[in-house]
Amino acid sequence: MDFYEYLKYNAEPLFDEAVGHVRLVAISIGIALVVGCALGVLAHRSARTRPVILAVSSTLLTIPSLALFALAIPLLGLGTPPAVVALVLYALLPIVRNTVVGLASVDQNVLRAARGMGIGSWRRFARIELPLAWPVVLAGVRVSTQIVVGIAAIGALVNGPGLGNEIFRGLRSLGSPFALNFVLGGTLGIVVVALLFDAMFILLRRFTTARGIR
Repeated sequence: MDFYEYLKYNAEPLFDEAVGHVRLVAISIGIALVVGCALGVLAHRSARTRPVILAVSSTLLTIPSLALFALAIPLLGLGTPPAVVALVLYALLPIVRNTVVGLASVDQNVLRAARGMGIGSWRRFARIELPLAWPVVLAGVRVSTQIVVGIAAIGALVNGPGLGNEIFRGLRSLGSPFALNFVLGGTLGIVVVALLFDAMFILLRRFTTARGIR
């Protein structure tokens, strides 16, 4: 069976796995965005906790993916939960670091002017600091997403959803005439998913960033 025939007869299951992959990445990035931004804000405002938060986030990214997925199994079992937890941990560093950098890049004169106008700290953060830092924060989320799209394939080893199942299906059938098609199908599917996420972030940046700072 050549690759064209493989795609023809496996288009529907391959699409289902791609949808599962997208859902897994979207859930993981959504959680990582909330947690990472909160940690980034804390690190920005507290010089004492900043080195600790950045060091822990950096260390998490150095843990081998197989080990991190395996460590989550005793606590969460098999399936989507351990995959989500592992991917969230991998996604944190770029988001945390870019949140710190983005907030630090906000012009202090603008903040002093806002304080002089009587704008409270939370309103100042929501209406001035976060919008000005948002392009840098979003760049971190974009990097995290690309990292997670690739690592999500490993989630198949813990019975997670996604295109990794197709890749490991091919690896399990090495020596058969279909093995290469399975691996190529899963790999190319992941590439397409990564490109779609990247295009989405380009549009998101355009529509969520004020014209003056694009």
